[in-house]
Amino acid sequence: MPTTPTPPTPPENLTWQKATDDESAPEYIEVAFGADGDVHLRTNTEPDNIVTTTRVKWDAFVLGVKAGEFDHFVGL
Repeated sequence: MPTTPTPPTPPENLTWQKATDDESAPEYIEVAFGADGDVHLRTNTEPDNIVTTTRVKWDAFVLGVKAGEFDHFVGL
């Protein structure tokens, strides 16, 4: 029977940064950069559900956002 891989456990000492300046925002994304180069993302509403990616993939995503590659998602 196939098994589901266990996702990596992020380090305990991460410093999470809110991706909003709106103190009254009910929902937002938080980002943390690990010492190992990994980038961790979560929402404030589900802080135990963490997505981990590499710094290279994160940098490519940020460049895509800055270039407007995801603008068609705004307002969905």
